[in-house]
Amino acid sequence: MELIDTHCHLDVADFDADRRQVLERARQQGVQSMVVPAVDAEHWAGLIQLCDSDQALFPALGLHPVYLQVHKPEDISALESEIEQRRPVAVGEIGLDYFIRELDREKQRVLFEAQLEVARNAGLPVILHVRKAHDQALSILRRIRVRGGSAHAFNGSLQQARQYIDMGFKLGFGGMLTYQRSHRLRRLAAALPVDAIVLETDAPDMVVAAHRGERNSPEYLPYCLRALAEVRNEDVAFLARQTTVNARSVFALPGMPP
Repeated sequence: MELIDTHCHLDVADFDADRRQVLERARQQGVQSMVVPAVDAEHWAGLIQLCDSDQALFPALGLHPVYLQVHKPEDISALESEIEQRRPVAVGEIGLDYFIRELDREKQRVLFEAQLEVARNAGLPVILHVRKAHDQALSILRRIRVRGGSAHAFNGSLQQARQYIDMGFKLGFGGMLTYQRSHRLRRLAAALPVDAIVLETDAPDMVVAAHRGERNSPEYLPYCLRALAEVRNEDVAFLARQTTVNARSVFALPGMPP
């Protein structure tokens, strides 16, 4: 069984003490590849160095809306330069976060649109972080068309999901799917077309139910797979194959033509 974790922050300090062991344990669980998204410009170099050290790790570069206060105007031109030199698999993690009220929404919009322009010009997909702002994000995406991507930790409506899918996006499901109380999310995962779903952990955050209170890890991705199989009443092996095909397709990863 081969799985792809489409959203894993393996570069962060939480993994400094045992990163290689985490990678080995993840591979033993069938997680053969990971997309590692950035959150700010300061950490791009370390993220790229990590991905350069392992051919199964794929970088995405971007400026996360939650870290708005650390981003600088020159980061956009730096992003363009890095993409030209390094050719990551996506621009991300980018988007809109209206859940955190103190984050300036206009500054978020400007940052999001600028990064979408970068992605469009580079012909790259994007990795979206959107909370309480799906309608606003979709409106912007209709104006600034990109080559699809993934809507990370998707928690919107079925109607919103269909709009993302129509624009070439896959929808990311992870640890929250393993919680029985996530009724709406589990219904959504059951209702979506199987070719629109990718798996992710968002490690070290959003840990699966079986390891509540611990650091999340890519080795726990099979829990997400089994939860998806449960809510869809489909075969685990079939879903492993299909979600891997979906991930390879949207990010043009090895094993699938771009």
